[in-house]
Amino acid sequence: MCALGGGARTLGPRGRGVYPRVMAFEGRVAFITGASRGVGRCLALALARAGADIVVAAKTVEPNPKLPGTIHAVAAEVEALGRRALAVQVDVRDEGAVAGAVKAALDRFGRIDVLVNNAGALFWQPVADTPMSRFDRVMGVNVRGAFACTHEVLPAMVAQGWGHILMMSPPVDPAAAVGKVAYAVSKFGMTLIAHGLAGEVAGKNVACNALWPATLIESYATINFALGDAKVWRKPDIIADAALRIFAKEPGSFTGHALIDEDFLRSEGVTDFAPYRCDPAHEPPRVGFDFKFSAG
Repeated sequence: MCALGGGARTLGPRGRGVYPRVMAFEGRVAFITGASRGVGRCLALALARAGADIVVAAKTVEPNPKLPGTIHAVAAEVEALGRRALAVQVDVRDEGAVAGAVKAALDRFGRIDVLVNNAGALFWQPVADTPMSRFDRVMGVNVRGAFACTHEVLPAMVAQGWGHILMMSPPVDPAAAVGKVAYAVSKFGMTLIAHGLAGEVAGKNVACNALWPATLIESYATINFALGDAKVWRKPDIIADAALRIFAKEPGSFTGHALIDEDFLRSEGVTDFAPYRCDPAHEPPRVGFDFKFSAG
């Protein structure tokens, strides 16, 4: 099961995971940013269950009762699953720290096969209400941080002839930027990296894709920002299951896509999404990047 962090809250039984027992990623190494809690932690544990060794990269090293989860706690959970883990403290805005974290991972494991750019900063206000400090923060953590991590990991992936890079960002929809322009620029920028890099490394068996949820996902962000309740949330397991399906593909055969988790899983033959509900009695509505709900 995935939990929000530090065992503080259990989300309930996992949905029908893609690789619950098969060691499909044995020998692979995944570097996940923002992995101390929430979606990042869920991805780390899902990949560990599927056989991967994990680099747990995030800022938090000391427990915080208001925001549970640390890199060391998640690393311990990975090791409890029988996989190797490396906890690295990194602020993705600091390119020196990113370079050091990637070097530490390569020194420990000798390779990096998967990079998940999951670290994120939120700020949803119109231009007139966005101080430059807030603009700089979302740009620094989201698009610049993703670029820095990708830049540092890419040479190893190209050299080994295998790699998956995943941006946690939505398909580009200019109309959805209204009311949150800074955040939209930073997240759409991540998706543009995926599209552009896919072309730049074509033929090198390195993939770069973007993934975004069809519904709100239960996380400390949705809870702390009061974005609905359990009736409109899915568990982060759906993101993990979609990501594992992506990573199971030969990189050169699947790259340059901006995917929605549910739509992608349906294309893979998944039809039952009830196990992902946070409230078993309610199917969450879809919500676009404009945060407008729709049924079905």
